[in-house]
Amino acid sequence: MQIRHRTPFARGFTPLVERRGQTADMLMDFGVLRLDAGSEFVDASDLDERAWLLAGGSGRIRWDGGEAELSRPNLFDFSPWCLLVPRGCGVTLTARSGGMELYRMATENPRAYEPRLYTPQECQSEFRGEGTMRETSTRIVRTIFDDTTRRDTNLVLGEVIGVPGKWSSYPPHHHPQPEIYHYRFLPSQGFGLTAIGDRPYIIHDRDTILIRDGEDHPQVTAPGYAMWYLWVIRHLDGNRYGIQTFTEAHQWVTGPESAIWNPKKEGT
Repeated sequence: MQIRHRTPFARGFTPLVERRGQTADMLMDFGVLRLDAGSEFVDASDLDERAWLLAGGSGRIRWDGGEAELSRPNLFDFSPWCLLVPRGCGVTLTARSGGMELYRMATENPRAYEPRLYTPQECQSEFRGEGTMRETSTRIVRTIFDDTTRRDTNLVLGEVIGVPGKWSSYPPHHHPQPEIYHYRFLPSQGFGLTAIGDRPYIIHDRDTILIRDGEDHPQVTAPGYAMWYLWVIRHLDGNRYGIQTFTEAHQWVTGPESAIWNPKKEGT
């Protein structure tokens, strides 16, 4: 499923995915908050844990027991700040000069845990895909937290930067847990392509893609553009996300013979 948003986000909070209607099976809420300089936003929930990820700009974030000044000039060259808080923990966001934009993820979680602010130093870029498939699937991955580092949350969160003309989320893979992809492009008129199961989509700036049980979801970035996307997975009760399942027909491409045809090889 594709959710399109072709204009800049309005001031205040814009919900993109909610736990009701046709998106109820995603089991999580997702939206974007845009604040002008000096504006403040207060967030609280007695039932939901929440993750706040800084997309751009600068400001102060306060939570029960802590506070920090955040700054992120852009999504592509700078690693993220992200605050994860349990239910019952209040959060206050105040924008500095130039304003700021953040993404909010929320899901129900009865567990109690200490809030944690993840810094850019903890979310460094990792190149993946090097040395395979003639470098056609090289991309940057920034994992913020997953099941190996946080067993008390129901969320898994990270970022990917698709290199111009190359694939990511490849080879095609799937998992039973619901996942949200949200995209930004550099320059903003850029685009990419994805196939969710057997359904193709053209992806544009600010689009959101919903991925459900068992759907493959490979991505490719148009040449000349860079594609950033946020990925959020919701653990299932009794079935937490760990390792994805590669589609058997395409798993061979990760091996040493992954380039079966060489376009530079002359015919005989």
